[in-house]
Amino acid sequence: MKTEARFLIAVVLMLGVLVGTNWLFPPIVPDATEVETEGAPGEATPAVQADPSVPQIPGGTTVIEAIPTIEDATEPGSQQVATPVEREVVVEGPMYRYTFSTRGARLLSGELLRFEALNRNGPVEIVADGSGGYLGQRLVIEGDTLDLSNVPFRAEPEGGFTLRENDGARSLRFVYDHPTSPFQFTVEYSFDPEDYSVGVSGQVTGVDRALLLTDMGVGLAFAEADSALEARAMAYVHNHQTDGIRSTLLQKAEAEVVNGPLIWAAYRSKFFVMAMLAGASDEDVGPDRLLGGLLVTESPLEDRVRVYAAQTVSTGDYAYRLFMGPQEYALLSSLGQGMEDVNPYGWRFFRPIIRPIVSVIMTVLVFMHTNLNLGYGWVLILFGVAMKVVLFPLNHKAMKAQLTNMAVQPLVKEIQDKHKDNPEKLQKEMMRLYKDHGFNPVAGCLPMLLPWPVLIALFFVFQNTIELRGVPFLWLPDLSAKDPLYILPVVMALSMFLMQWVSLRSLEQQNPQMKMMMYVMPPMMLFIFLNFASGLNLYYATSNIATLPQQIWIARERKRMHGKPPPTRSRE
Repeated sequence: MKTEARFLIAVVLMLGVLVGTNWLFPPIVPDATEVETEGAPGEATPAVQADPSVPQIPGGTTVIEAIPTIEDATEPGSQQVATPVEREVVVEGPMYRYTFSTRGARLLSGELLRFEALNRNGPVEIVADGSGGYLGQRLVIEGDTLDLSNVPFRAEPEGGFTLRENDGARSLRFVYDHPTSPFQFTVEYSFDPEDYSVGVSGQVTGVDRALLLTDMGVGLAFAEADSALEARAMAYVHNHQTDGIRSTLLQKAEAEVVNGPLIWAAYRSKFFVMAMLAGASDEDVGPDRLLGGLLVTESPLEDRVRVYAAQTVSTGDYAYRLFMGPQEYALLSSLGQGMEDVNPYGWRFFRPIIRPIVSVIMTVLVFMHTNLNLGYGWVLILFGVAMKVVLFPLNHKAMKAQLTNMAVQPLVKEIQDKHKDNPEKLQKEMMRLYKDHGFNPVAGCLPMLLPWPVLIALFFVFQNTIELRGVPFLWLPDLSAKDPLYILPVVMALSMFLMQWVSLRSLEQQNPQMKMMMYVMPPMMLFIFLNFASGLNLYYATSNIATLPQQIWIARERKRMHGKPPPTRSRE
């Protein structure tokens, strides 16, 4: 079962505990497309069946053109020369280290230096093992494909470079010159030392018109301790100009042709993203800059597909942007074009509510972490207690309403029995009861619902927020991952049991339904919460424990009402 589905079940069940026990079981008062398998870079690419539904670009060439098998680049007599010794070119900055190859100008490694991989030693890696490298290029020219992912490029500068803080942007340029024709292909990467965005531009000379296919690879490398959970988050995503954003999990992905025009295409993992955005900037996204579509092919790697992004080259030049970095909301928002939704919070129908709450919660958590110099574990405990303090007036009002409702239950039963055959009179008397005694059957329930958007928002915060990734607390190695010892889920379930036990003991006559829920719900919630983020369990357990004083107070007030006669209903 998906984590989101388990959480939805948990929400429904917890609402049943906190609200249903007051609403359903009030306290008792006495007497009351086809693609063949693709090889590694440089190998022949089998033909793809042309899709007649693909939109046409000027000149009659389809956006995703049929790709026939091409000659091996190293085969004697072919139009390409044998590949010389491959050299690596390294670009390093304060936040990243990129390693390119002169063979095909491919990206062999993309390390994010500020984030440690949790499944091995070293920083987070973008390029998956065994993928053969990313960002290789292919040109479709009049129905023929020129594979540039295995040809020799010269690098300028040859040895790459290192960027320091406060340095200006620098460029790495790769050039391929065809040995027997005036054809030349260049690709230039522009790096900023304090930015995960990479500007990409290039020229194609000797060809009037072509379709450029950029190899986006097979997805991001695994970097989390729980690879099974991370695999369920792996997906490729694209933003269609008219149809919007669509996400496809890699575990369910199949070979297909995605028709454009697309504003961007991306691979995402649980916390990181690699995206290709149309145009040199978010303002340079005209019709000639949009991505023409995606070619998704099978990959020999398990649960992976290989994605090629198509782009028309009609004036001899092309440009796009790459983003390889963390899923930080502010960073993605700064890219524009809806990139912040590459891994959206929550279910689609719930996002308009969740997104602003998530933003506020993260602002508060980061502020407390930064200004109070507290670790995120203590921040969550303080936040859980603070939420109860802030909501105390509402909860207090709700509990007083519960006491009032309990006191007038005999009068409610009296009215219902007396006017059961006269709905109009029944409604009138119930309204009078509300006016005279402040009776409202939902008054004790509504305030309890207010913390739920926060709890739901926190679920997605801990699942996908990069700030909490890998943050340890006491015995917990990672607040965004499950508790390896399952201590917090047990504490959470015990605190839930204790809350219900205190409430049940305050009743003069036992309610069998409530007693059943007291024994059934905590174990069920324990099972559901076992694999949830430990930070969520920490917050929820803290919140339950902070609620106990209020529960004890209301229990004492209920006991004081035992044996007292119900209030007399005022009459005209």
